[in-house]
Amino acid sequence: MLRGMDTVLVSGANRGIGLALVQHHVARGDRVIGVCRHGSDALQATGARVEEGVDVTDAPALAGLVKRLEGMRINRLWLNAGVLGREKLGAIDASALDSLRKQFEVNTLGPLLMTQALMGNLVSGGKIGVMTSRMGSIADNDSGGYYGYRASKAAVNAVGKSLAVDLRPKGVAVFLFHPGYVATEMVGGSGDITPAVAAERLTQVMDRLDIEDTGSFWHSNGTALPW
Repeated sequence: MLRGMDTVLVSGANRGIGLALVQHHVARGDRVIGVCRHGSDALQATGARVEEGVDVTDAPALAGLVKRLEGMRINRLWLNAGVLGREKLGAIDASALDSLRKQFEVNTLGPLLMTQALMGNLVSGGKIGVMTSRMGSIADNDSGGYYGYRASKAAVNAVGKSLAVDLRPKGVAVFLFHPGYVATEMVGGSGDITPAVAAERLTQVMDRLDIEDTGSFWHSNGTALPW
């Protein structure tokens, strides 16, 4: 069955997984909007529409984006923007607390604020992919540490579940995705898979999920993850 062209919006689109998602959707023939704080040559080279200067925690910036996208129908929304800190017990000082707060603002509140801002653009049958992490799984935590990242991702899992409930009457499905251990700048280039592989896997999983699966938590390899 041939699929039609989707309009896809990706946040955190200038590098890493976000850039790879833009590249993958452009290659599929979709109409793609890449949203980011700071653009990149690689993002411009995709041919996607680029919306720079958008911090997902900045209400006026989000309002400006909504105004520029007025009347545009969005089929897929990838909420990918995120930050990672490495706080350790015994070293939670003023700097670490700032890091913790920043991670909650970007990783937890950012997806909520962006979804709220773009509610009027999301179509019935649309899908939202929230980029979380298995590090946000309480059941899966057997190594500790990473207090801000783990907590902010556990919190965004709760946000995503509530969004799934609230958006279901609108016909919009919400999924929580762990992309895998991806070789990006965020983790210093280490990782088991490339951003391109992660983007392909994530898209394949989203393709097969529908409204009956809304609010579920998935690894990009297609397996369900524990909360």
